[in-house]
Amino acid sequence: MGGVVNPQSYRKLVSNLYFVYSALEEELTKHRDHEVLKNLFFPELWRKSSLEADLEYYYGADWRSQVTPSPACAKYLQRLQEVSTQDPILLVGHAYTRYMGDLSGGQVLKKIAKQAMGLGDRGTAFYEFEGIRNHGEFKKQYRAAMNNLPLSAEECDRVVAEANHAFHLNMDMFRELEGNWLLALLQLTWNSIVEKLRPTARRPIGSQV
Repeated sequence: MGGVVNPQSYRKLVSNLYFVYSALEEELTKHRDHEVLKNLFFPELWRKSSLEADLEYYYGADWRSQVTPSPACAKYLQRLQEVSTQDPILLVGHAYTRYMGDLSGGQVLKKIAKQAMGLGDRGTAFYEFEGIRNHGEFKKQYRAAMNNLPLSAEECDRVVAEANHAFHLNMDMFRELEGNWLLALLQLTWNSIVEKLRPTARRPIGSQV
């Protein structure tokens, strides 16, 4: 957190995120007409194209031939495929953990990365949501949609459990990289989400994560 960011670790993080978001967005699109998931279909959140721009910046035009999923990333991708096939509503937990983190603590990472690596206007497209004018208002809209999903109490519990599992899958990816700063930033992102979602009721999913 002291402004020491390893560029090699950071670009590996970007490549892992590219594979994660590509898989997540592919599965969410596949289930866009699902009774539950259709209510959380917000393409303005999609990160794949912005990550492609960042990868070109960090690796060059031939970035596709240079990036592969790390072991922890491969495990993450396998889990996304499993839940999509076996229990699609659990994708809610994955979408919430990733996208709300990007709109919250992820913005802190953008500032630190820019300052520590001396970046200009390129290299942090991942954190720029051009289709969302007001992050705070959008997060309220997203949480409202999530808390009104047609789910039973038992299904809500499973989604919450999966959201926590998604967080740990993210931690595993960060642990592979050099430097505790990445893990600290991931914890910061998670804390920024949880702080606003202290349990106030039994039902809302967003209040249970």
